[in-house]
Amino acid sequence: MHGWARVLDDDVNLDRRAFHRLLLSSAGLALAGCPGGAPYAEEDIARLAAQRREERARSGKGPYGPQRYRGYRGLAALPWFELDDRGLLRCVAEDVPPALDVHAHLGISVFLAPEIDLHARTPRVRYFLDCDAAEPPCDLDLDVYVNANFRPQDLASLRREALRQVLWGGGAATTHTIPNLLAEMDAVRVEKALILPIAFGLPWRDDLTERWLAASAAPDVRDRLLPACSVHPRDDARIEKLRRYAAQGARVVKLHPTMQRFFPDTAELGDLYEECARLGLVVFFHGGRAGIEPTWTQPYAVMRHYEGALRDHPEVSFVLGHAGARDLADAIPLARRHPNAWLEIHGQGVSALHELVERVGGERLLFGSDWPFYPLAASLAKVLMVTEGRPDLRRAILRGNAERLLGGA
Repeated sequence: MHGWARVLDDDVNLDRRAFHRLLLSSAGLALAGCPGGAPYAEEDIARLAAQRREERARSGKGPYGPQRYRGYRGLAALPWFELDDRGLLRCVAEDVPPALDVHAHLGISVFLAPEIDLHARTPRVRYFLDCDAAEPPCDLDLDVYVNANFRPQDLASLRREALRQVLWGGGAATTHTIPNLLAEMDAVRVEKALILPIAFGLPWRDDLTERWLAASAAPDVRDRLLPACSVHPRDDARIEKLRRYAAQGARVVKLHPTMQRFFPDTAELGDLYEECARLGLVVFFHGGRAGIEPTWTQPYAVMRHYEGALRDHPEVSFVLGHAGARDLADAIPLARRHPNAWLEIHGQGVSALHELVERVGGERLLFGSDWPFYPLAASLAKVLMVTEGRPDLRRAILRGNAERLLGGA
C-alpha cells in the first residue's frame, strides 16, 4: 500500500504545511529536508560537490573553447540557427537530418490541479528553466551541465511550478501543449518526439499515461508523437498496466528513481523488467543526480544502483536519461560494461558530449531535449557542434540510434 493510502485510511489530520510536504513527497517533488530516502555515503556527497567545482573550473577550456551565449535566443549566433520575425529560434541548416527526440513531456496536471487543454496554442512556451524569461537573459554556457546556468531564484520558480502541477494548476504547464511542441519541432527540424509520462504514486488523478497515450494517438499527431508509459514500481497493478499500455502502442516505460523513490537494482523489480522483456518495452530511467533534486532523494539515483538491472536483465534495453546527469563519470564505465545500456544525452555540456563519443562511441547515444524544461534548440546546438564534419555520427545521434532502439520509430 502506498503511503498516501495509509494516510487516507488512518484519517490523519494535517496542517497546511504538513499536507504540502506529504503530497510532494509522494510525487517525488519534495521540499528539501523531508524525511525518507536512504543513507547517503559521505563519498557520494563529496563526489557530487567535486563534480560541480571541477565543471566550473574546466568550462571553456575543452576542445570547443568558451561557449557562452545571451540566453536561448543567443544561439542564433551559431551557424545553424537564426531568429525569425517573431524572435523565435529556427534551424536553417539544410544538411541537419530531421531529428528524433527521445525525451519530451507534455503539460503535467495531477491530483488536485485542473486538467490542461493539451490541444491549445499559446503565444509563448514558458520553459520550466527559462533563460529568456527576463531581461537581460541568463548567461547560457553550453560547456556545463545545463542546470548549472540557473540562479537560486530560477530554481525556486521551478519548485513553485512543481507545486502548481499537483495542487492548483495554471502557470507554465498550461503552455506545454501539443501544438506548441509541434511548432517548435518544425522550427528546429525535429521530426518526432517520444512523450514520456511519469506515474507519481498519488491516490487519484495520477493518470498522465492514459491522457498522454490518448493525446499521442490523435490522427493528426500520431506520426509525430511516439507513445510511452509509466508505472509506479510499488503499484500492485504495475504488470497489468504494462500489458495494457503496450497493447495501446507504448514502446517505452519511464521510471524515475528519485521521483518514485526506488532503487533500480532492487530485487522486487525483477518481475517488472522481465515483463518489459516479454512485451518488448524499452526501460527509460532518469539516470544519475541532477544536483537540484532534494538531497534525500539523491541516493536512489547514484549510478551503482543501475548496474544490477543492466547485468541481470541483458535482454532488456535500458536508457540512462541525461547520460547519468552529473554522475557522467560513473555512467561511462557502466555503459562500456553493458551493451544493453543506451545513453540519452540531454543536459551534458559540449566537452562532456565529446568525451562520450570518444569513450563510449556514437552507436548508443540518443538525442533528447527534456522539453518543456528546456527548448529543443538548447540540446540540438550541442549535438551539432560536437558532430560538425561527421555526418554519419550526427545522423546516428539525432535519429539513427533511436530508430534502431525503437524498431524503426
